[in-house]
Formats: sequence, structure tokens, C-alpha cells
Amino acid sequence: MAHLLEPLALRGVTLPNRVVISPMCQYSAEDGQAGAWHMVQYGRFAVGGAGAVMLEATAVSPEGRITHGDLGIWSDAHAAKLAPIAEFIRSQGSVPAIQLGHAGRKASMQRPWYGNGPLNEADIARGDKPWQVVAPSAVPLGEGYLMPQALDDAGLARIREAFADAARRADAAGFDIVEIHNAHGYLLHQFLSPLANQRNDAYGGDAAGRMRFPLEVARAVRAAFPAHKPVFLRLSVVDGAEGGRPEEESIAYAKALKEAGIDVVDCSSGGIAGSATAARGPKRSYGFQVPFAERIRRETGIGTMAVGLIVDPHQAEAILAEGRADLVAIGREALENPNWALHARMALTGENGHADHWPKQHGWWLSVRDSALAQLGPYAKAAE
Repeated sequence: MAHLLEPLALRGVTLPNRVVISPMCQYSAEDGQAGAWHMVQYGRFAVGGAGAVMLEATAVSPEGRITHGDLGIWSDAHAAKLAPIAEFIRSQGSVPAIQLGHAGRKASMQRPWYGNGPLNEADIARGDKPWQVVAPSAVPLGEGYLMPQALDDAGLARIREAFADAARRADAAGFDIVEIHNAHGYLLHQFLSPLANQRNDAYGGDAAGRMRFPLEVARAVRAAFPAHKPVFLRLSVVDGAEGGRPEEESIAYAKALKEAGIDVVDCSSGGIAGSATAARGPKRSYGFQVPFAERIRRETGIGTMAVGLIVDPHQAEAILAEGRADLVAIGREALENPNWALHARMALTGENGHADHWPKQHGWWLSVRDSALAQLGPYAKAAE
């Protein structure tokens, strides 16, 4: 069997294959609550054969949203809206997963199709009003962005508990994996980076101090989520900006995460100074972030997930076969083709028919189509 198609047991949860749909924000929630768009968005990936489907960054508190359109899980009412999505994902044989996040100083921004920058008068006229943002230090993201309020001990405690409460609600809603968002310049990444964290207390300074609060959150989430269910953590392995963290700090952090009971590090990069992958990060190429997953896996023994321009089934298979990661995350390719995982099975096994592994509601129709196409032969455009 191809490595990509092998099941993977993590604690008491077994993924049917190694394809995970990467969390991709939709910016389409109403007051943090999921709607029909989210059911269709995530349901189609489960129908498409992914081993796990991970919902987008879901805010643990209202002020932790990136935009007004972010999903939230800061109340039982929010979790109740997410439960049918988790149930449907599971009904298709996939594992329901959810990413938990807090945007920190990158909160209260524009939805990306309105500019992906600070809120302006047009956004406010649409009803997207700004709110007070928080961060490790009173250092804004950049010119024109809101000045964050530096978190005090009480604020840190509230956020720590908000993550733990979110994990409990995620479990109650039926999710079998939670992922802590510790990447792309959001709050927990801000604590790790000397570019955003300029504190002079126990939560700043050297690498150990900057890791302290993210590790506290990781332990709180691990304690709140059932022991038989795995916890992932998405990490920007490098900041992608001049003066940012060296990769070695992420190695030390991953070792500490393993000791804290985290099961998989989802290895990404960049975002501390702006976009998810800044210009000073690794050059974009196919699989450009795979070396991060490979090194962390090799040097720490923790499970890793590779992400970033993984587009072809044979490419994904090679990453796993060579021991560079335990899972592959498929994002924008799945938006282009929600059946990516099913097509990967066909590509790697040589299967031509659709009846065996596709959902029966699709497989029956497609098998009839396959028979017709076999009789007709390849389509040829009529000569003009």
C-alpha cells in the first residue's frame, strides 16, 4: 500500500489515510457562528476522501478573531453550530478536526478581499467595527495598525483558560483532533518572536521566556482535551523576517511540546511581520516547507505534518516514503479539487474505476460514466 493511503493511529484516534485538509479561513461567519457555507466547505472535503478535515482558525474569544468573519468557539452556542459539521465529517469516514486560535495584534483586521489590512471607513460602514487588540507587548503589526494592549497576568490567565475551554467545547462538539494555532504571526507566535515580544518579565527575554506562555497554553489544552484524542500544534518554524527567531529555537520548542503531550507539529513558516509567508522566509517552491517537518521529526522524535505547495499525489507519497513527515496537509489544491484524496488513491494504485472507494452516491454515477467513456474512447475536438 502507498504510504499516503496507510492509516495512522494517534492515541485512540485512527486516520484512514495521511491526507489532512489544512485549515483555511473563510471569513464568512456571522458573530462567530458557522452557517451553511461552512457545512458545505468542510463536508465536501470529507466526501472527497481526506483522512482528516481541519476547520479553519476558530477564535477562543471574541477579541481573538482575525476579522468579523472568523469562526468562534467561545460559547456553547458557537460549539453547537459546529457540531453538525463534525458529525457529517465523521459520517463520511474522515476524522473531524479544528484549529483553535487567537489573533493577538493581528486581530480586528479587514477581510482579505477588502484589502487584508487595517479596518478603514468603508469596513466600518459595512458594520465591521474595530475592537481593542492585545499582544505580548505594545508593538503594533505595522504602520496604520491598531496599537495592542500588552497582556498582564490576568489577561494571560484569561487567554490560557479560553484555550482550555475551547478544547473542552471542541470535544463536546464531536471533534477528535484539536490544533493550537502557533503560527503566521498570531498571538502565540507573537510570544515566541523577539520581534513582537519585548517583555522583560518571565514571559519575555530569552528563548525560554518567550516559549513560556505558548507552552502553558499547550499544556492547558492537552489537559482539557480527552487523553485518547491527539493535539496538534501549527508552528511557524522561522519568523520570515529580519531579526526573527532562528530555526534552532523551534527545535528546542518542539522538544518541549513533545514533553507537554503534543502529538504532531504542523510545520509552516512566516507571518510575524505581515502575510502568512513573508518575503524573507523560505523561497516558495513545491514543498518548500517540508525541510522544517523533516528536521523537527528527525531531531525531536515528535510527529510532524508537512504543508506548503504540496500539489501532486506522487510528491506527497515521496515525502512520507522518505520519512520526512507523518502527514501531509493539502490546502489550496483541495479548494481546486475537493476530491484530491480520492484522485490520489487512483494515481498511486492504478485504479481506474470509481465504484470501490468513492461515496456510493457518486461512485455509482461515475462508474456508469466510466463505462460510457471506455466505449467512446478519448474525446477529440471536432475538426473545424
